[in-house]
Amino acid sequence: MAKKLRVGILFGGRSGEHEVSLLSAASVLKAIDRKKFDVVPIGITKDGHWLAAGDAQNLLVSDQSSVAQRLRAGDPETIPGAKLLQEGIPTLLAPEPIEKGVAMTAGSTRPATANLDVVFPVLHGTFGEDGTIQGLFELAGIAYVGSGVLGSSAGMDKDVMKRLFANAKLPLVKHVTLLRAEWEKTPRKAIARVESALKYPVFVKPANLGSSVGISKAHDRKELGPALTEAAKYDRKLVVEEGVGSKKAKARELEVAVLGNDDPKASVVGEIVPGKEFYDYEAKYLSEGSVPVIPAKLSRLEAKQIREMAVAAFRACDLSGLARVDFLMEPDGKQRIYLNEVNTMPGFTQISMYPKLWEATGLPYTELLTKLIELALERFEEKKRTKYSRE
Repeated sequence: MAKKLRVGILFGGRSGEHEVSLLSAASVLKAIDRKKFDVVPIGITKDGHWLAAGDAQNLLVSDQSSVAQRLRAGDPETIPGAKLLQEGIPTLLAPEPIEKGVAMTAGSTRPATANLDVVFPVLHGTFGEDGTIQGLFELAGIAYVGSGVLGSSAGMDKDVMKRLFANAKLPLVKHVTLLRAEWEKTPRKAIARVESALKYPVFVKPANLGSSVGISKAHDRKELGPALTEAAKYDRKLVVEEGVGSKKAKARELEVAVLGNDDPKASVVGEIVPGKEFYDYEAKYLSEGSVPVIPAKLSRLEAKQIREMAVAAFRACDLSGLARVDFLMEPDGKQRIYLNEVNTMPGFTQISMYPKLWEATGLPYTELLTKLIELALERFEEKKRTKYSRE
């Protein structure tokens, strides 16, 4: 019988998406194939403390009940998944490179170590999918699920992402990037710059964040100022995008799941019909009414075009492993399609769009998790071919 791989499931984190990460991790822990993998839970608190396996379980269990009550997407069936956490060996406060995998040790007391074959960072947002944690894994010499440092950073920064999309000649909505300092020091000039380039309504976003945290829709100048102030709480760069659609007809919000490394594949196209004016954090996690439609009602040619664009976006940002790629389609028969953004570690509960899109494409949730771990190991082995010195 083949030896089981030891997989660290990393969750929590310091970002505004901490609670979403807990829900994703609970679902992953429930569904992962225990016949193939030994699982080590690794938690990070909101203030950045790394927790050993037993304490990581407590973080997940104690926070889950309150999170589930607040977040509709908690999927009550994922909550018992916390009970599946194994006590394991104390893990991960300071990584140290070793010959195989990485020794994750709990501080200066240096208890027994757990050699991990691969880490699955079920972390969303800042310090989780922005290249920072990926840099830690690279230094530690350990395989990990998802994109590398560059891809993760580019996939998080909406300004840089759009520059890469433009270079790849992918269709984008009109947008303006402002610095927080520019808005705070010269607000009138900042508003004038937005209004000279874009038409209302506009969407104001922090450049580096996910789950629609800090995003607002501004219908006029009166709403633009507060929207910029809100976004500025979360990042030094602010992206303002011209809205697609009209008062009579909203833009269609389409999503594709991409899976792979050098030869990525796209899932069927899905559509989100928001229960609110747009698919913000509340519509995603707090309120009922948003409806996923899988597959989306599109012509065969439209679906093909969107899937090809999703793979092109994946490659433009040098991504690997997984990503959800989001699009906007104009209503009223215009049917123009715009690439919106990529998400390198999308929500991962069993009712999240990324797993649901692959399930509709023929890849069930548990098999999807296994494939992602295999892709992490594949990428790790490929990277071993790279020389870092002349010796």
